[in-house]
Amino acid sequence: MDIKANKIDSANAEISATISQDEINANVEKIAKELSKTANIAGFRKGKVPASAVKKHYGDKLVQDAESEALRTLLADALKEMDIDNSALIGEPQITKFDKSDDKIEVEVKIAMRPSIETDGYTDLVDDFEKPSVSDEEVDSRIKELAASQAEYIDVEEDRALENGDTAKIDFEGFVDGVAFDGGKAEGFSLELGSGQFIPGFEDQVVGMKKGEEKTITVTFPQSYNSEKLAGKEAEFKVKVHAIQTKADVQLNDELAKKILQGEENADMTMLREQMRTQIENESLAKLYNDELKPALLEKFVEKFEFALPDFVVEQEMDMALNRHAQEMKEEELNEIKDDAQKVKELRETFREDAARSVKATFIIDALAQKEGISVGEQEVMQTIYYEAMQTGQDPEAAYKHYKESGYLPAVQMSMIEDKVLSKLLNDKIKEA
Repeated sequence: MDIKANKIDSANAEISATISQDEINANVEKIAKELSKTANIAGFRKGKVPASAVKKHYGDKLVQDAESEALRTLLADALKEMDIDNSALIGEPQITKFDKSDDKIEVEVKIAMRPSIETDGYTDLVDDFEKPSVSDEEVDSRIKELAASQAEYIDVEEDRALENGDTAKIDFEGFVDGVAFDGGKAEGFSLELGSGQFIPGFEDQVVGMKKGEEKTITVTFPQSYNSEKLAGKEAEFKVKVHAIQTKADVQLNDELAKKILQGEENADMTMLREQMRTQIENESLAKLYNDELKPALLEKFVEKFEFALPDFVVEQEMDMALNRHAQEMKEEELNEIKDDAQKVKELRETFREDAARSVKATFIIDALAQKEGISVGEQEVMQTIYYEAMQTGQDPEAAYKHYKESGYLPAVQMSMIEDKVLSKLLNDKIKEA
């Protein structure tokens, strides 16, 4: 077997080889001889099947196995020549040429390797920063919001019009083209004006109504409304106001603290303020991390560290980016390019730079995770998906099954590792305000 192995860089290598037909024939003989010991072929006793019968019985399958064995030998010899360990390979070798003729097979193979990344001094790239401070006013404002959410509704007895912030207790029924539609009717419904709970324009027209008043409101459903029958349609709602309600004033005292901090011993306003301050600090820190510090730090790493990227991984990332973009394209845009291979190729190429940066960032995070001793197991991934599903009212088991069957679990795992790595590096640099 004539093999030429070329290690292009630390992440890519090419192999070209010529496999003679004699080598394939020799492999066929060897495999047939092994099978003759175990094959069950009618007319022969097990273990006594001649190789000629095995070759006749298995035919092309035997040749395919012989070719596969030749490819394995080719790959093993080439890796040995280039001093590349199997554990360094990423994905399956890509066979880019397999031309068969009467006396030989011309083969070309591309292989990708985990790149060598030098990350010395990475902690020096993380700048010191101050932990966000929280004012007493912010703490009191949060407590007032909590108190308001637990306040009771009381009827407004005075004869006045509804205002934004009031809760209107109403009956309503909706009609499109004079016909009532499903889900458009309710009695004794409590609607907080200004909450944006109803379609645009509805609440604005309830403002100014009085208790006992009836009115017909005209609104237009948004084009993006989740019912095709109603999307973009003009509708009339017959509305009657039964009561105007506001929330009762709540006193900021220890009784309120006990109510909010149920289960806490010795709960009082001091404890409540401390917990609210910590909660707001954590929220502010999370927002600072996610909106500013983490993206900036990852971008700094990408700019700083230079190393070769496995070509096929970048190509895969480009394919995924193209698919995502295609899902967002309008039908007429898709029709313009779907039968034009050159346009598709040009569009795909526009994603190369971002794809390369994304792949580079992934390898950097992987290298830093190893240095920081950070990992995320399958159980932790499952718990995260379950928690997020429950937060959004989804079936946790169904959500996990969807992620698994769609092949998204590695991406979720990598995202969690990235979050942990960047959080750890930032946490080590935080200073109290």
